[in-house]
Amino acid sequence: MVVREQQPVEVGFVLTSLRQAIDKLELDFARYAHEFAQGEEWEDAGFDNPGDWMRFNCHMNSHAAWNSLAVGEHLPQLSQSLEAMREGEIGYAHLATLGRTAEAVGKVFDENELLPLAREFSPGKFHHKVLHYRHSLDAKAYNQEQERVAEERSLRLGTAQDGCLLISGVLDPVGGAAVRNALEPLARPSGAHDDRTREQRMADALVELTTGGKPANLQVTATIETLKGLAGAAGGEMDFSLPLSSASVQRMACDCSVTRVLLSQDSLVMDVGRSKRLVDGALRKSLAIRDKHCRWPSCERPASWCDGHRSGSKCQSTPSAAIRSNPPRRMPSG
Repeated sequence: MVVREQQPVEVGFVLTSLRQAIDKLELDFARYAHEFAQGEEWEDAGFDNPGDWMRFNCHMNSHAAWNSLAVGEHLPQLSQSLEAMREGEIGYAHLATLGRTAEAVGKVFDENELLPLAREFSPGKFHHKVLHYRHSLDAKAYNQEQERVAEERSLRLGTAQDGCLLISGVLDPVGGAAVRNALEPLARPSGAHDDRTREQRMADALVELTTGGKPANLQVTATIETLKGLAGAAGGEMDFSLPLSSASVQRMACDCSVTRVLLSQDSLVMDVGRSKRLVDGALRKSLAIRDKHCRWPSCERPASWCDGHRSGSKCQSTPSAAIRSNPPRRMPSG
């Protein structure tokens, strides 16, 4: 009896085979989607358009639903592209871009100009190339679309129950590129041991960009007991924020110029002091020579990029102050 050893399955082959099968199903779905759009079932069900019906009943997002409708409608103009997909030369993602392009440019669409690009580039890069194609065909229409997108820009700020700021919005390509160009350099890892995620680095970069690399001008109201961290003390108060912990108030006092405003129990102003930087002058220079770079764990920013801070238990330094990047690249655990 001869026992043959089974060859290990190549996972890459399985993935590409599954993807081709899924692409064919997507194509069938697009055909039926176009047929469905010609009927009245979606309207009888109370929907404004077939895309919305598909979103709710087929559990799809808008982009995928309208891609299917565009491909199904323009299949007669995509005969060569269909053959290329059957041969595995392009994927359904390429076909969706072709369908949306045919929908956008109308009768002047010619798949012969785009199919070579689809064969050469990934779906994402192909989409980028197609935008150049659309602009070359009708710059005026392309510009109008860009202006419409710009008009739809929005930014929403909300406050979560725990006081965190919630940010959501949409920027047009120009505004989005400006923001990305400003954030990306600031979001690079600060050193070999920077264990923040990319999302955390982007969040830190946004704060750093907003404050201009310097502490923001914030007004915090706190009692002496809060500043000392005494038990039973109330939290600090600040505009656009829930009550702050005593540790947060202490950290902010460490990180900025301080102007003392002394209030009586009746909230009457008793005394206003001058703004004073806690670490400056000769002490700041000596810290730069001694520490050479930020003393937060895993941060390697040079001293010239940092500010001086009172140490306490939160800085890795023995005397009364230490060099620390501003804003901190990673919150300390202590």
